Amino acid sequence: MHLSKEAFMSKLVIVGTVAFDAIETPFGKTDKILGGAATFIGLAASQFDTDGAIVSVVGGDFPQEYLDLFTSRELDISGLEVVSDGKTFFWSGRYHNDMNSRDTLVTELNVLESFQPHVPDHYRDAEVVMLGNLHPMVQMSVIDQMTEPKLIVLDTMNFWMDHTLEELKQVISKVNVITINDEEARQLSHEYSLVVAARKIMEMGPEYVVIKKGEHGALLFHEKDIFFAPALPLEEVFDPTGAGDTFAGGFSGYLAKTGDYSFENMKNAIVYGATLASFCVEKFGTERLLSLTPKEVHQRLKQFQNLTQFDIELT
Repeated sequence: MHLSKEAFMSKLVIVGTVAFDAIETPFGKTDKILGGAATFIGLAASQFDTDGAIVSVVGGDFPQEYLDLFTSRELDISGLEVVSDGKTFFWSGRYHNDMNSRDTLVTELNVLESFQPHVPDHYRDAEVVMLGNLHPMVQMSVIDQMTEPKLIVLDTMNFWMDHTLEELKQVISKVNVITINDEEARQLSHEYSLVVAARKIMEMGPEYVVIKKGEHGALLFHEKDIFFAPALPLEEVFDPTGAGDTFAGGFSGYLAKTGDYSFENMKNAIVYGATLASFCVEKFGTERLLSLTPKEVHQRLKQFQNLTQFDIELT
């Protein structure tokens, strides 16, 4: 999993929430634990020893041990603002028995409400930018601070389509890759067929469209090319929170590590992202990502390989 130190490595800027989550699933519940899009993206990307920086904001209630956790994973936090007299973004949710749907119980924006991202000077020349799910104008602010990024990846959701569609379209026009789920792809494109939906979204600006289908895998579109990666069938899904962000972190982290932004290499990035996401759901919050070993990841990649490769006799 950890590519060799001699391999190419470009800087990666990660923008998103660093938060507290309180989660309830059919398997149990938690008090406030570490969460947020940038957290999951960063921890997943750190599996590749990337030169990554988190751009986000937290309050004075954010524990030093969590800041130390980021730095222990060699994530630069000079762009992580600490508002000493504020409170950290908080989200609480309850998952239904199918683990695919959930109810939001509490959302407290707190310091996120007035967040103005500041990309550290020494990361403004980063080649790869991973824009986690945030207000489109916050994402645009980050794009404007970058000098010459080679790859901008955007993650967004239906909330922004409902409330800030025009601003979102401005951001979409500036990015190379957009990752959304199948429902959001249909909403954004007004097309039911995901093939047609992806084509319409590419016409908005991105060269690549990644459509996530949860437990049914992910699709990658580029011009007329299509690639599908299944999700690994798991015995147990304990907590889906952060799985999509973990996927995005694995995807962008692998690309930053390899410096190859071709369609062929994005296939690999999709599989690495899906592999890390399959671990994320096995425990609450970030717990499984923190205990993950390269050997475990390698073994699961082999499972993916066995799942998807076969010989067929053509008649």
